[in-house]
Amino acid sequence: MSRFLRILATALITAGLVIAADVGLTLAWGEPLSSLYASIKQGQAKDDLRELERSFPDASDFDAAEGADNLKERVAILADRFEQSPQVAPGKGIGEIAIPSIDVDSVAVEGTDTASLQKGPGHYSPSDDPETQRQGDGSAFPGQGKTVGIAGHRTTYDAPFKRMDEIEPGDEITLDMPYATFTYEVEKVDIVDPTEIGVVQDVGYERLVLSACHPLYSAAQRIITFARLKEISLFGSGERIWQDP
Repeated sequence: MSRFLRILATALITAGLVIAADVGLTLAWGEPLSSLYASIKQGQAKDDLRELERSFPDASDFDAAEGADNLKERVAILADRFEQSPQVAPGKGIGEIAIPSIDVDSVAVEGTDTASLQKGPGHYSPSDDPETQRQGDGSAFPGQGKTVGIAGHRTTYDAPFKRMDEIEPGDEITLDMPYATFTYEVEKVDIVDPTEIGVVQDVGYERLVLSACHPLYSAAQRIITFARLKEISLFGSGERIWQDP
């Protein structure tokens, strides 16, 4: 019996050390295996984005936007055509998101399903169903004048939104899309219940809504960042074409 107890004690101590090491690695590096996997997937998303940028916008897209009354409307036309592009598909890279205040610089992908969010921050895909839109499921693309929703992990798969709780009002968030660059200014950060899907509903002006689980290592709540569109620059050229007064 004493030999059995010694073997059991050794096994329990070993298991405890393994668990402690895993917790330590998770706290220090944010789950290294999932981070490595996410890094590979980010590379794939970046390749998707570069391929998309080579094909959109093309001459027909420019022609469609040429008749717009002003440059803001021109970007809206390009955004509508971007939404219809067959290359804008779940899990594919569609743009880049940068949040300098918390050192975020990632390729954003289309969709918020499990596989898509393993690659990086995911855009809540638009919905053609009026009832789905009313319930707040799905969101617009930048430039369409509505709410743009993006979700991301805080603890796994490279945890792009890990430090979202450090974002403050006045911070800037940039979405660099193949057709224009959009700069948003943070208005507030809230904590809500997971059932609060209305946070991505339209509010009469273009805003960006970022969402992630809260607190860290829990899905009990959601942390939400609300930011209002401040500036649009065309095709990443740096030329300012519109600014919120």
